[in-house]
Amino acid sequence: MMTEARRGLVLINTGPGKGKTTAAMGTALRAVGNGMRVLMLQFLKGSWHYGELDAVEAFGGNWVMKQMGRGFVKIGGAETDPEDIQMVEAAWQEARQAILSGEWDMVVLDEINYAIGYGMLDPAKVVETLQQRPEMVHVILTGRNAHPSLVEIADTVTEMREVKHAYQKGILAQRGIEY
Repeated sequence: MMTEARRGLVLINTGPGKGKTTAAMGTALRAVGNGMRVLMLQFLKGSWHYGELDAVEAFGGNWVMKQMGRGFVKIGGAETDPEDIQMVEAAWQEARQAILSGEWDMVVLDEINYAIGYGMLDPAKVVETLQQRPEMVHVILTGRNAHPSLVEIADTVTEMREVKHAYQKGILAQRGIEY
């Protein structure tokens, strides 16, 4: 039987296809349009300039987007740069504080699944924080290979699957589409 309960949801956008961050931003746009406050923390994105950064400025403090990384991360054993690990840890501390504060109606943790998958962040910490969050806080997690413990506690999990991509025809990333 369906109940009319209202509460914050945990949503995951995962899978090998394109559009995980874009879908999260679409949900964030809907939330802002409904008078909600949104914080988007991008765990690994860094120095690269994305058109989205300019667009969200139009919403003032109702939609805040922060790049918490340096961009591209080398991974694997000794390859993982300690500075990248420290940046992920700092991003997680800010994310945890933001989720638990109740100051934001929605917190988007962009590319957090990569940070977890690369062994830079313990999924158990993320699960614990999501379970402790205030009742009406929504959280969206993006990135490939979502950890099974996060999938288990999520309310909605969407997997993006690539059917066909312009890169396969030798077409480069297009401004306004990929960035």
